[in-house]
Amino acid sequence: MEEKTVYICDNCGHKEPKWTGRCPECGTWNSFSESKVTKKPVKLSKAQEAKIAPVTLADCDTTENSRIFSGIEEIDRVLGGGIMRGSSIMIGGEPGIGKSTLMLQTAALIAENYKALYISGEESAAQIKQRSDRLGIKSNRLEILCETNLDNVMTVLAKGKYDFVVLDSIQTMTSAEVGNTPGTPNQLKYCCGTLTDWAKLYGKVVMMIAHVTKDGIIAGPKTVEHMVDTVLYFESSSTDLRIVRAAKNRFGSIDEFGLFQMRQEGLVQIKNPETVFLNKRTGGEVPPGVSIAPVFEGTRVFLVEIQALTVPAKSGISRIFSDKIDSSVISRVSAILEKHCRLKFSDHDIYVNVAGGIRIRDVGAELPIALTLYSARTGIPIPADIIASGELSLTGEVLKVNNLQGREKSASDFGFKNFVAPSKIRTIAEGIKAVFGNATSRAPEDTGTQ
Repeated sequence: MEEKTVYICDNCGHKEPKWTGRCPECGTWNSFSESKVTKKPVKLSKAQEAKIAPVTLADCDTTENSRIFSGIEEIDRVLGGGIMRGSSIMIGGEPGIGKSTLMLQTAALIAENYKALYISGEESAAQIKQRSDRLGIKSNRLEILCETNLDNVMTVLAKGKYDFVVLDSIQTMTSAEVGNTPGTPNQLKYCCGTLTDWAKLYGKVVMMIAHVTKDGIIAGPKTVEHMVDTVLYFESSSTDLRIVRAAKNRFGSIDEFGLFQMRQEGLVQIKNPETVFLNKRTGGEVPPGVSIAPVFEGTRVFLVEIQALTVPAKSGISRIFSDKIDSSVISRVSAILEKHCRLKFSDHDIYVNVAGGIRIRDVGAELPIALTLYSARTGIPIPADIIASGELSLTGEVLKVNNLQGREKSASDFGFKNFVAPSKIRTIAEGIKAVFGNATSRAPEDTGTQ
């Protein structure tokens, strides 16, 4: 084995044969660290040679890529119906949101039917045991390994023949091949690539917990997200509600999401989220600027409350504040109302929110958003028994949306008697008249466009 010294940039992973003050790749000063690199002779076993031999497309055996069911329906739903064998999954989220708790619960359930290993680089075995006792996890088959050296981890994986592995977290792993500092871009790429290759070569599953930046994205180079098969984000919607979304999924849709509630016994999945995002009001009267929308996400329909507030712009320039619905959607819908309903928004600040904190991307929410903005601007409340769904065109037409029957059924099941949809109205003006009726005469007088 040949050993040589190289200098690796801690910022971008660029290698140089000798130390230099400034990285020629990323321009960072004093970022090079000395590292010993050992070139090991590559020796493959017969099984490995058989796996890397090319085959024709017709001879590919799809039965090997069967899925492992985690025992948690919300996780299986997000991953496309189960965890695909040979896949690598990365899950990121804010500190303390429950990533380790969810992965420990998942690993314990999978360990009942498969050989599972939980690798921790952040906690001791005693700390993990204390957390499992607090959560009521009583698995006797889940194995724990507290290790941060990738070479030692790969040795254990080779001997143990594990089917399912959780790594908490990828930022704690180091390999002598690329230096001794954990969390550097080069370390992340090397460690992630090694574990991903192991999963694909042997048909195993690796789930890696990842830290996130202050912007909420996975820390490290974007290359890491390209290496893995699936990227999940763990979000907090309210005080105890947790949402798991897929930003990337090679084996399923990214439109699905999983819902959990954080309780003392850990994360409990919410199987029926139809009304989990609705506010329960004691009176029958709904305040102005509030509407209910049946949203179709993935394969489920659930009801959400959309809230809007409009106030005169103090600076003379109108602004839109919306983080749960894309602000460009709000801008477009308000422009459609201003053009086709002669309701002026250009001199008002617009605030839009979704109760429960869930983000909405469904185009079927555009008609409810328009009704909410109209209600907020005019001060006329939307009747409590009315619910709407539809997409808006720039010409003011109301267009059809997917699964309209499912939306209507969900609305009917929860007591909404009047469903305003493209099958009943053709334009946004007709929709405004159908919802508000004669009350439109109470709209502000100075609402015409200029």
